[in-house]
Amino acid sequence: MEMAFIHTPLGVAKLIGDSNGLSEIKVTDAEETITTVIPQNLKIAAEQLQQYFAGTRNNFDFGLNPRGTDFQKRVWEALLLIPYGKTVSYMDLSKTLGDVKAIRAVAAANGKNPLWIVVPCHRVIGSDGSLTGYAGGLHRKKWLLDHENPVKQQSLF
Repeated sequence: MEMAFIHTPLGVAKLIGDSNGLSEIKVTDAEETITTVIPQNLKIAAEQLQQYFAGTRNNFDFGLNPRGTDFQKRVWEALLLIPYGKTVSYMDLSKTLGDVKAIRAVAAANGKNPLWIVVPCHRVIGSDGSLTGYAGGLHRKKWLLDHENPVKQQSLF
């Protein structure tokens, strides 16, 4: 596995992957040295993430290779179907997967998503519209949703 650290508006993103695809993206506040030479297997992912943060990309098309259970992978695949700039509730996601009773398991799998931003777990909110848990912190979830919101609120003052 290869690793790279890139700067983002949310902190330093740690990318891990190999020729089979990206297996992990984590964003932290930790002080990490930014990688000056990105490994070949991570270059496209690093470039596309920078484009996303610059507002010039709203989808990703590089290989993914997350590690998880079959159920977790099903949830993560369903997350990929949530359009940019849209949100769904945990209940909606459970319905998409065919079992409304699995809402807690779906929420737990969502929380284990190793590919932040690319597999958009931040687009899942509470049924009442609240910003429920996010492994990276609610401030990052709010930032990501605001970043993806196609309607930017104008200030009146």
